[in-house]
Amino acid sequence: MGLFERFLTVWVGLGIALGVLLGMMIPGLFQSIASIEYAHVNLVVAILIWIMIYPMMIQIDWGAVKDIRKKPQGLMLTLVVNWLIKPFTMAALGILFFRYIFAPWVDPQSAQEYIAGMILLGVAPCTAMVFVWSQLVKGDANYTLVQVSVNDLIMVLAFAPIAAFLLGVTDVSVPWETLLISTILYVVLPLVAGIATRHILTRQSGDAVGRFVAHLKPWSIVGLIATVVLLFGFQANTIINQPGVIILIAIPLILQTYGIFFISWWAAKKLKLEHAIAGPACLIGTSNFFELAVAVAISLFGLNSGAALATVVGVLVEVPVMLSLVAMVNRWRPIGQVGESNDD
Repeated sequence: MGLFERFLTVWVGLGIALGVLLGMMIPGLFQSIASIEYAHVNLVVAILIWIMIYPMMIQIDWGAVKDIRKKPQGLMLTLVVNWLIKPFTMAALGILFFRYIFAPWVDPQSAQEYIAGMILLGVAPCTAMVFVWSQLVKGDANYTLVQVSVNDLIMVLAFAPIAAFLLGVTDVSVPWETLLISTILYVVLPLVAGIATRHILTRQSGDAVGRFVAHLKPWSIVGLIATVVLLFGFQANTIINQPGVIILIAIPLILQTYGIFFISWWAAKKLKLEHAIAGPACLIGTSNFFELAVAVAISLFGLNSGAALATVVGVLVEVPVMLSLVAMVNRWRPIGQVGESNDD
């Protein structure tokens, strides 16, 4: 592992501290960056995530994608966890903590909004960052693409009905622009660029793809750190002014993330999934499509609502928690085993 990957947790920790510090010192800069958005998708963050995803897209071997149908267990695990387990356990944890355990410290109206925000996170499985987590655990790039693509298709059909059922409302307005633009920015464009790049490199030499990806990996990590700085800079005032509320919301979100991961990991072992498939399959269900969750929370409950705050807290806790899970997956990898499709 290179210097960046070996000390990734340190860099992320410094990025969090730097983001909060800069957000307090020069809030106008972060407000200006935050305003560069379309359909609730921040275009600066989108570019940074694109930088993170691009190296993994180059590694996708389309000749191997068709072979995935021969080993569908990993895909089935992802779908069961994302759509039959995660939304309902998230709702249950939200109710447990905010209607009972935290009831003495949170008024009923705020509690209901926090629960709603958690539910919206639980019904929106991750799209973009999954590629980053998969790359960090040396997951099968081809399998990760299929998992994300199938999840996105299901999300178009299942997000609104499940969210409406758990929220107890009859009309959940799905921001289709956010969903469409996010899919294009985070999946379609980097995928097309990756295919084109791979085609050009493979015509040069057999090891050109591996060498090019190795050169890009440090920039991928830089993109991750820069994203962390921006996300925490955007929310610096909230972190400083409402630390107690953020901690209360973060507790069930963190428990949910670790709980879903260990359920998925246990199931992956029972299914005897190879490590390069088990890693991404477990991580895809533990992270969230926060752009969609934030957009729906704002649409349904308002910008300054508790629901919107809860989705933002989901953004803040996701990167540090997911990095700890990446470390676990890497620690549990059988000696000498890496992703089958990786060229590095």
